[in-house]
Amino acid sequence: MKVVKLETTPNPNAIKLLLDGRIIETGSRSYDHPSEAKHDPVATALFEISDVKSVFFMPTFVTIVKAAAASWDGLAQQVTQVLEAHSPLESAASTTPEGVSGEQDERFQQIRDVIETRILPALAMDGGGLELLGLEGHVLSIRYQGACGSCPSAIAGTLRGIEHLLRVEVDPALSVIAG
Repeated sequence: MKVVKLETTPNPNAIKLLLDGRIIETGSRSYDHPSEAKHDPVATALFEISDVKSVFFMPTFVTIVKAAAASWDGLAQQVTQVLEAHSPLESAASTTPEGVSGEQDERFQQIRDVIETRILPALAMDGGGLELLGLEGHVLSIRYQGACGSCPSAIAGTLRGIEHLLRVEVDPALSVIAG
């Protein structure tokens, strides 16, 4: 597998690496700590690079978040070498988060549809994503992934934008919180 392009993201500590093939079949994978990645050989190898703080996989790209004090000089090359040393689809089996607690009704499916069709593609453009954590009454809990996970604008602007879109498209009483 080859890294065909490196893209900056709105998060200065994150970089998006576009690949010439699929590293996972579908969905996403997000690891914020090496212990979470022990069954994923590619993520494990990436965490062996000392300044890598989180790894986010989508089918055709990988987003790496580095330590704030680290420089991308040299680090991006190390990450590229690790990715290019592994075969496509060597990363652990991908899953779209299914363990969402709370209401599993028509309203939740509407929320999921808006997230998948309108929000995730926009976040992926900047090297990020989100996971649905649960729906309790009118409160939807999410967790940002990839470049969005440690980006200040994700909490300030993006969260309010997601909430607004869901209020318009699904239910005006919805609130969204990042967990």
